[in-house]
Formats: sequence, structure tokens, C-alpha cells
Amino acid sequence: MTYSIILCSLWVVASTIVALLPMRYQYVPGVSLLIAAPILIVWIGYDHGWFWSFLCVAGFVSMFRNPLIYFYRRARGEHPDIPK
Repeated sequence: MTYSIILCSLWVVASTIVALLPMRYQYVPGVSLLIAAPILIVWIGYDHGWFWSFLCVAGFVSMFRNPLIYFYRRARGEHPDIPK
């Protein structure tokens, strides 16, 4: 088994644990997972092919749709509300 699959499995476990935390405690670990995900996706694409990388991107966008929508709105100059 390659290191990319092992690290991605650990990323999935970490993201599941972060999802179980209350919302106010999710920000710091969630942002670090959000930053680490594209690196792991490119690594999977390099090791196993771009088809698998595409599937990982689809899962990533599905899991992080709310933070991605927030950052998209911030980039457009809007000021979206943050849940309490």
C-alpha cells in the first residue's frame, strides 16, 4: 500500500473526528484539513491516476461545500454570516 492511501485514510478519520466536534471548535482543524486536501488529491492523482483524483475532488467539494461557498462569497466581496 502506498503512503498516499495511508495519509488519505488518516485524513478521512481526522475529518470525521472534526465533524463530531461542536461548531466553535471546528474552525482551526477544519481549515488545516481544507488546506491539506488539495495536496493529498494531487498526490493521489500522481500515484494512482487522474480518474481517482477526480473522484477525490468530487468528495472534497461535497464535504466542504459550506466553507467553499463561504470563501467564494468572501472573494466576491460579500459578508456572509458565520453560524454561532
